Amino acid sequence: MFLIVMGVSGCGKSTIGKSLAEDLGWPFYDGDDFHPAENVTKMSQGIPLTDADRAGWLAALARLIRGSLQKGQSGVLACSALKQKYRDELTVDPNQVKFIYLKGDYALIKARMEARPGHYMKPGMLDSQFAALEEPTDALTVDIRHTPQEILDFIKKQLGQK
Repeated sequence: MFLIVMGVSGCGKSTIGKSLAEDLGWPFYDGDDFHPAENVTKMSQGIPLTDADRAGWLAALARLIRGSLQKGQSGVLACSALKQKYRDELTVDPNQVKFIYLKGDYALIKARMEARPGHYMKPGMLDSQFAALEEPTDALTVDIRHTPQEILDFIKKQLGQK
């Protein structure tokens, strides 16, 4: 199984994804690590990515998921997956790919982004993230106002894990 922890920048995808992968004993992959340098440069300059910018990145993530599943390997991926068409591309096998949507309001996420130093995704980019977001209807939705441990406990309970 592949779990994709999704949501806008600053919602906690990497934090929750890493902890979830550790708890499950699965590899963790951060979608940000798969962006080509051109994408990182654009985002660092406050320029929102276009669908064309994301195409190669999404294809690389889909290859990662497909390849892992073909080898019988599970994993956890932190990936914004803001639009339904992005999620469709990542869903290489609907029975084995599940989305976990970390949902939070703009003010909370902006405050979290302002508190994290050194990340290329600046708080000013949050507007474009929320503008692009198409909330999923088929994901496990988690309110990020809870503590990371409460979020993890909720996710594992919903997945039937202890």
